[in-house]
Amino acid sequence: MTIKADKQYVFREGQLFQSSHASTVAVLPSGGVVVAWFAGSYEKSSDTAIWMAIQGRDGLWSAPRKVADEEGIAHWNPVLCAHGSSLVLFYKVGHEITDWHTRILRSEDGGQTWTEARELVPGDVGGRGPVRNKPLRLTDGTILAPSSIERMDMENPGKQVWEAFIDISTDEGTTWRKSEPVPMNLSAYVGANHWIAKGLIQPALWTSNADDVHMLLRSTEGKIYRSDSADGGRTWCEAYPTELPNNNSGIDVTRLESGLLALVYNPVSGYATESPRTPLVAAFSNDNGASWGDEWVLEDEPGEYSYPSVVSQGQNLYISYTWKRDRIAFWKLNVHASE
Repeated sequence: MTIKADKQYVFREGQLFQSSHASTVAVLPSGGVVVAWFAGSYEKSSDTAIWMAIQGRDGLWSAPRKVADEEGIAHWNPVLCAHGSSLVLFYKVGHEITDWHTRILRSEDGGQTWTEARELVPGDVGGRGPVRNKPLRLTDGTILAPSSIERMDMENPGKQVWEAFIDISTDEGTTWRKSEPVPMNLSAYVGANHWIAKGLIQPALWTSNADDVHMLLRSTEGKIYRSDSADGGRTWCEAYPTELPNNNSGIDVTRLESGLLALVYNPVSGYATESPRTPLVAAFSNDNGASWGDEWVLEDEPGEYSYPSVVSQGQNLYISYTWKRDRIAFWKLNVHASE
């Protein structure tokens, strides 16, 4: 495998916001790249907003600007999705994750202007639609949004259960139908200090043919978990552990035109508050995720490098991620498998 790589930072130091996290990336029909993230004083602060920057064909980034800011409430986890001439932005608002509401914006001019925000699912509490990673569009036009919730365990006060599910739309995102939770069999709660949880969240999706859909999941179990669907994402097998380590930090995956899978993650076991979110690597699979190798190191210095977002176009990978909570880093990788 040969890789040509270019790294940039989406914005320079010295911005108005102190902390940046949870970026998302999309490629426009023009060849430009859009990255969005949430930023403010700190994660969960009421002054966080959704910010965005656009990279033109000349490789230069526009100045960051706010695209969503509801005064007095925390903003979280933007997700960009490009299809045809439309660019869609999903994001969460809420003081606590358990109280999240999902908003949606649309742009028909490459992110220059946006519609007014609306609720994705009226009356939603807890979060619907894509929770952190991009939706997947099937060949019949069905949209699968990788979703999850973090709820209190009514049988174990003070503890949380994390559950993954799929939100399904067959009308271009106008309405959504929530699947049953992805089956899981996890026995232990893990955590640090007062925060204890068990479960699987933030799925990352890909397809291997028209009906076979797969997901990798962030977990509290020290490994990335996987589940598979044979009916276009309507139902899923019981999630099972892979050999890939996971320190309860975000992951993302995409399938290149060649069929090669690319996974971006922290190859570290443990728990996020106890295990460093470094290094950050891109790993590759040529057997539909049964095995992984050919790692490309994105970051390996001390610090936090986390919450990657990755999309592909042809043999190009576009990757954004949190860089020490200070900035958003961006890589473009041109990937060619060995003959």
